[in-house]
Amino acid sequence: MRPLLILLVCALPAAAQSPRARARDLGVKPGIFTPGPLNAITDVAGVRVGHATLAIGDSVRTGVTAILPHGGNLFFDRVPAAVHVGNAFGKLVGATQLVELGELETPILLTCTLCVWRVADALVDELIAQPGMERVGSINPVVGETNDGGLNAIRSRPVGREAVHAALAAAASGPVAEGSVGAGAGTVAFEWKGGIGTSSRVLPASLGGWTVGVLVQTNFGGVLQVLGAPVGRELGRYAFRNDVERERGDGSVMIVVATDAPLSDRNLERLAARAIMGLARTGSSASNGSGDYVIAFSTGTEVRRQLPQPIAGAPPTRARALRSSVEVTNDDMSGLFQGVVEATEEAIYNSLFMATSVTSRGRTVEAIPLDRVREILARYGVARR
Repeated sequence: MRPLLILLVCALPAAAQSPRARARDLGVKPGIFTPGPLNAITDVAGVRVGHATLAIGDSVRTGVTAILPHGGNLFFDRVPAAVHVGNAFGKLVGATQLVELGELETPILLTCTLCVWRVADALVDELIAQPGMERVGSINPVVGETNDGGLNAIRSRPVGREAVHAALAAAASGPVAEGSVGAGAGTVAFEWKGGIGTSSRVLPASLGGWTVGVLVQTNFGGVLQVLGAPVGRELGRYAFRNDVERERGDGSVMIVVATDAPLSDRNLERLAARAIMGLARTGSSASNGSGDYVIAFSTGTEVRRQLPQPIAGAPPTRARALRSSVEVTNDDMSGLFQGVVEATEEAIYNSLFMATSVTSRGRTVEAIPLDRVREILARYGVARR
């Protein structure tokens, strides 16, 4: 069974996906700033993303997505980071230390709800086995989740070491596969197939020239709108339409924000908070049953937090040190705020438009019909060439 499992969790390249369309292919271009060359979180130099997708039998549709801030050893070369919580109905492993210290010391992994602890355990195994980590006695894995139990036999907790290893090994700095892949393999958004989506914005030189990128795992509900057009209502799928229990817009979303702007963890929290505004633009109301989390980090070398690597055979040392850094001022944050709102909104659209229909556990969740979306956007006059 193990060789088959490894085959099933291999990363799915973007070219292997069914023909779908990203938001910009439909004329959906939120905001005023220009995306980076890939229109992805990997436009932030050094950031890498990898997926492992599990599709086993007729009941397992899930996976894991890995986001690495840089290609070095994160434990010894940490990046400032922050968490913002829109609604805390979720499980974000490692959140308290991240908030307390304001830094990441591991990659960020996304997966399904009941898999977060297995994935965290596997991530620790991967990291402490790396060269130079032989004397590390504490590590803070960061793992987020959404509940894909409608399409996935979630109680089997199928994501384990093989999938984590595959996602980390597949992490690359190029185009990011979107839709029904990795941690988005079994998710549902606005009652259509959800998944992984990404987008980016590059600020003009007059505003610093910084890049901000966003990656989302969408599994939430609400009343879908695209650039203000009431797409969910026009398609007849939206929260509270029949005033029944199952149509409350529940679900969750994980939002990961990366930027090369040298930001403190304090300003990263402010940046993360603005991502919720991009989420709201798509029609989410952050329902009671939704876990809406944003993790933001900076890759700027000016704000890295480096630890001395222990020397084999030498006693541990703890030298006093003062850290100096150069960081973006409060007055220069507004452009980044605008950029993260735009990129979050577009990443969510990409997660929907790139997702393919998935059948599992006797249920089919359909991909949103792009021909109908095009027609609605044209009728409301919101699409741009």
